[in-house]
Amino acid sequence: MSAPARQRTDGDWVLCAPMRMEAAALRRAGPGPAGTVVHTGAGRRRSERAAGLPAVDRAGALAVAGVGGGLDETLRPGDVVVATEVRAAPWAGDPRPATIALPSAAMLGDALRRQGLTVRTGPVVSTERLVRGEARARLAATGALAVDLESAWLLAGHADRPIACVRVVADTGALVQPSTLGQLRTALATLPAVAAGLQEWAAATTVRRVVLAAPRSFCAGVERAILVVERALEMHGPPVYVRKQIVHNTHVVADLSRRGAVFVDDVEEIPPGAVTVFSAHGVSPAVRSSAAARQLATIDATCPLVTKVHSEARRFAEHDHTILLIGHAGHEETDGVIGEAPDRIRLVQDVRDAEQVQVDDPLRVSYLVQTTLAADDLTDIVAVLRRRFPSLAAPPSDDICYATTNRQSAVSEVARACDAMIVVGSTNSSNSLRLVEVAERAGTPAYLVDGAGGIDLRWLAGARTVGVSAGASAPPVLVDEVVGALSGLGARTVREHTAVEEDVRFTLPKEVRQ
Repeated sequence: MSAPARQRTDGDWVLCAPMRMEAAALRRAGPGPAGTVVHTGAGRRRSERAAGLPAVDRAGALAVAGVGGGLDETLRPGDVVVATEVRAAPWAGDPRPATIALPSAAMLGDALRRQGLTVRTGPVVSTERLVRGEARARLAATGALAVDLESAWLLAGHADRPIACVRVVADTGALVQPSTLGQLRTALATLPAVAAGLQEWAAATTVRRVVLAAPRSFCAGVERAILVVERALEMHGPPVYVRKQIVHNTHVVADLSRRGAVFVDDVEEIPPGAVTVFSAHGVSPAVRSSAAARQLATIDATCPLVTKVHSEARRFAEHDHTILLIGHAGHEETDGVIGEAPDRIRLVQDVRDAEQVQVDDPLRVSYLVQTTLAADDLTDIVAVLRRRFPSLAAPPSDDICYATTNRQSAVSEVARACDAMIVVGSTNSSNSLRLVEVAERAGTPAYLVDGAGGIDLRWLAGARTVGVSAGASAPPVLVDEVVGALSGLGARTVREHTAVEEDVRFTLPKEVRQ
C-alpha cells in the first residue's frame, strides 16, 4: 500500500512514462524545471510497483503519457486522446475504484491543441493484456477512445492530487504488430509536444481555493424568458419561433433549439400565423407592427425591467425631451428602446460621446440607461452630461437592473481576494462582459469563458485562489463544471461569498400561465 502523500509543493510534479522509448521522447521537451520524467515500466504489475515509488507517491501532481491503441474508428496514428476518466475492469479483492475521473481534461486538451496537435477528450481504458478483434470492439462499444496497459494502475490511489492521462494513438488495431511500427514512430514523435502541453497543466496545479461570488448566474428576467419558451413548446409543440436569442447564452439557445425552438433574426423569416416569442431584451414598436402584419401569435418575454425603460422613453418623448440613452451600439436592448422614439433618442456609449452629443433644447433633456451597464461607467458618463446639461432629467428609478448591480458588487468584493477571476458567460452577453471589467478594476486578471473548456491553463499558472462568477444569462450548471475543472487542478476548498441576497420573481405572460 502506498504511504500517505506528503504536503504537496506547488509546481512539483511527475510525468510517468511506461516504456523507455516514451520516456526518452517526453524528455526531449522536458517536463519543466520542477518536474521529473519517471520510466515506470509496461503492464499492470510494474505500474502498481511504480505507483508506490516515493517520487510518484509524493508528487504534487501526477501525469501519465505515452502511446496507446485507438478504439474510435475516426482516430488516426498521431492523434492525441486526453482522458476524461481512466477505466479498468474490476479485479478480485481490490478495493480501488475501477473508474478514475480526471476533471481537468478539457483544459489540458486545449493546451495540447495550442501545440498544434489533433486532440480528442474522452475515456481511456486500461487492460492487463493486449486486446485484438472482438475484445477490442467490446471496449470501443463502451465509449472509450483509447486503450493502454498502465494508466489505471499508475493513477489508482492518487486522486487526492491533480492527475492527468494523455495517450497518443499508435494504431487502431492490435497494440503491437509489424505493420504498426511506422505508426509507432509517428506517435513517439508527437510526445515532445504532449510534454510541452503538460507543462502548462502542471504550472496551473497550484490552485487551492475557489471563491464563488453570490449572487451569480440566472436572474429573474432570464428565468422568466426561458420558461416562456419552454411553456410555449409544451402548449403548442414545436416549432416555436423566437426573434433573436431568447437570452445571450449559447448553451441556453442550443438546448432550446434541440427541443424545437427556432431562432431567427427578423420576424419576416417566420411563417405567417406561427407562435412567436420576443426575447428578454425587448423589441421596438416597428417589430411589433411587423409581427401583427404577419398575424403572428406573439408572446412577449421582455424582461419587466427592460419594459420599464421602454415606458420611460415614451414618457420623456411625449414631453418633447431629447433622450440620451447610455448603452452599447448594436445591442438588442438599446435597438429596441431607440425604436420607441428614433427621432428623439441619441445613443451615448462613453464619456467621449457624452462630451460631444448635441440636443435640440438643453432645457428639455433626459437620460436613460441600458439595464446591463456597469455602474462605474454610468457614474462617469452622467457626471459629464450633468455638467453640460444642468437641467438633465433622470429616470424615476435606477435603470441598471438589480441583478446587474448585485453581480457586479459580488465580483468586486471577491476579486480583491483572488489571484484570478473566471466569469462564465457568452461573449455577446453585456452583463457578463461588465463583470470581467469590474474584476479588472479591482486589480485582478479576469477572463470570460463559455464553460469549463474555455479556461486557458496559462491564466492560472501560479494562482492559488480563483474567484468564479457568472453572468445573469449563464446556467448554474456551467458554474458547477468550472468548479469541477478547478478541483482537477488541486482546488480542495470551495466557499461562497454573498454580497446580497436575491429573492425576485416575475409573473409569466398570460399566454403561458398554467
